[in-house]
Amino acid sequence: MTDTNTTTAGTDWQAWQDSWDRQQEWYMPDREDRFRIMLDMVEALVGTAPRVLDLACGTGSITARLFARFPEATSTGVDLDPALLAIAEGTFADDDRVTFVTADLKDPSWPSRLPHASYDAVLTATALHWLHSEPLAALYGQVAELVRDGGVFMNADHMIDESTPRINAAERARRHAGMEQAKANGALDWAQWWQLAAQDPVLAGPTARRFEIYGEHADGDMPSAAWHARTLREKGFGEARPVWCSPSDTLLLALK
Repeated sequence: MTDTNTTTAGTDWQAWQDSWDRQQEWYMPDREDRFRIMLDMVEALVGTAPRVLDLACGTGSITARLFARFPEATSTGVDLDPALLAIAEGTFADDDRVTFVTADLKDPSWPSRLPHASYDAVLTATALHWLHSEPLAALYGQVAELVRDGGVFMNADHMIDESTPRINAAERARRHAGMEQAKANGALDWAQWWQLAAQDPVLAGPTARRFEIYGEHADGDMPSAAWHARTLREKGFGEARPVWCSPSDTLLLALK
C-alpha cells in the first residue's frame, strides 16, 4: 500500500480488498452470509455461468465472490467512486471476465454505458441506501429493463420496518455495542478507512476526487423490505420477496 508509483504497478490491491472487507465487516459481521445466499439463488435461478451486472460495485466484492464460486461467470461492474473503482480495476486487471464502467446511477443515461443490453442477474449489496425512495424507484425501473426474462435482481441492504420501533431500537443498541467493542479491539470504521486511503500515494488522488463527488457519507430513506418488493413488482418484476435477513438487513430477490 506504500508504492510511490502513480500507476497501479506494484500496488498491493489484494491488501486493499482485504482492508475494505474488514471495514465493511465492522458494520456487518454477517456480510459473507448474504453473499453466500445471493450466489445460492443465482445458481438456483440462472445457473453457474451467468452474465452479471455488479451494480454500484465498489471494490468488486460481489464479483470476487462470483468468480470464486462460478469461474465461468462474467461480470460488468458499474460505479462512480474513483477510489473504489481503482481498487477494483487493479484487483481484476488481468481478468478478461470483468469490465468496469464509470457511471452515475442517478444519470438516466447510465445503462447506455454498459457493454450488454441484458443480464442474467443484477446484484448489489450495501450500496443503494444512499438513494432516496423516488430515485431508487426510478433506478429499479431501469434495472427491470436490464434483467432478461427469467433473470434476477438482488439487493442486500439495510431495510427498516418503521412499524416495529421498539424492536428496531433494541436491535440498533445491540449492534452498536458490538461495533464499539470491535472498534476497541482495533477495527477500522468508515472514516478511518478513508483516512488511510487518502494517505496512500496511489489512492490519494482518486480519494480526493471521490469526496468531491460524494462529500461525506449520507444515507437515503432506507425503506422497508415490503416497499422494495412492492416497488420492484410495480416496475416490471413478476415476483419479489426477501430470501435472507438478519436483525437489521435484508436480501431482497426479484424475479423477472
